[in-house]
Amino acid sequence: MTDEWRGWQEAAETALYGDDGFYRSLEGPAGHFRTSVHASPLFAGAVARLLVRTARELGTDAVDLVDLGAGRGELVTGVLAALPGIAPAGLSVRAYAVEIAGRPAGLDPRIEWCAEPPPGVRGLLFANEWLDNVPTPVAETDADGIDRYVLVRTADGAERLGEPVTGADAAWLRRWWPSAGPGSRAEIGRPRDEAWARAVSRLSAGLAVAVDYAHVRQSRPPFGTLTGFRAGREVRPVPDGSCDLTSHVALDACAAAGTVGGEEPAVVDQTEALRGLGISGERPSLALASTDPAGYVRALASAGEAAELTARGGLGDFGWLMQRVPQGPCPAAASGATGPVGV
Repeated sequence: MTDEWRGWQEAAETALYGDDGFYRSLEGPAGHFRTSVHASPLFAGAVARLLVRTARELGTDAVDLVDLGAGRGELVTGVLAALPGIAPAGLSVRAYAVEIAGRPAGLDPRIEWCAEPPPGVRGLLFANEWLDNVPTPVAETDADGIDRYVLVRTADGAERLGEPVTGADAAWLRRWWPSAGPGSRAEIGRPRDEAWARAVSRLSAGLAVAVDYAHVRQSRPPFGTLTGFRAGREVRPVPDGSCDLTSHVALDACAAAGTVGGEEPAVVDQTEALRGLGISGERPSLALASTDPAGYVRALASAGEAAELTARGGLGDFGWLMQRVPQGPCPAAASGATGPVGV
C-alpha cells in the first residue's frame, strides 16, 4: 500500500485482491457481512431447486454447478446438502467453487476449488454478491459539467478529481449513467459488464444468475453507492485492505453485455425470484399448532427466515439477473472436475 493518488478501480483491486487484500483474509467475507447465504439455509435450498429445474430444462441427469465468488464455499456446500431432499434419483452434480483465496480447510472434497470458472459449463452458474466487488472507476462531474475520474489516496481514502473521462468509459457513461449535473458521481460499470460477459461465456448451455444490490438507468443514485464494510458495520471506504469496498451494480448494463444467442435476460428482485422457487415467508396455519405443535414451531421459524430473505427494504431488494444460454447440438462437458456428486 502507498500514499500515491490512484483511480478507484486500481486502488480497490489492490485493496481487495492484492497479496494482503481484504478477500485473502482467513475469516473471509462472512467475518464482515451477512449475505442471503448466511441468513438462512432456505436460500441454498432455493438455489438447489433452481439447479434441478435447470437440469430438467437441459434434459440431462448430469449437471454442473458453479458458485462464482464462493467466499469460503458456504453456498455450494449448502446446495449439496439440500439436494438429496429435492433432486430426482440419479441426478449427478459436478460442483465448483470459484474464489481467489485458497481452499478452506474441511471443505467437502467433492467440491472442485478453482480460481476461474471452468470452460464448457452445462448447468447453473450462480454469482451471489460477486459483481459488486468487481472494482470500477468512479467519475464525478466538475463545476464545468465535465466528467472526471475520481482519484483516491490509499492511506486515508481522501479524494480529488483527476483527468476527464474519455474513450470507452465515457461512452459507457453516456449510455448507462448520464451525469445528473455538477457534483454528481457514478461508478463506471464497464469492468463489471466485461466480467459478467466472460462468466456467461463459460456456459455451453444452461443458466447464469447474478444476485446483487442493483439499480437501472431510470433510477441511478445521483451520488453513487461506493462504501465500505468491516465487522458487520458500514464504514468509510478506504482502499487500504482493512475493509470491503462495494457499490451497487448496474444490472441492466450487465444484462446487455451478457446476452447470448438472442436470449433476452430477465432482471427481477429477490422477492419475486425466491417466491418462484417456493420461498414466500407466509406464516403457517394456526390449526397446525394444535395438531402438530413441534411442526408448527419449525414452520414458524422457517417462515421468519423466508420473510427476511424476501423483505422489501432488505434482502428482498436484491436484483436477480438471469441469463439463459441456449443448448447447442453438441454441448461440451465441463473439464477439470474431481468427479460428480451422486444424488
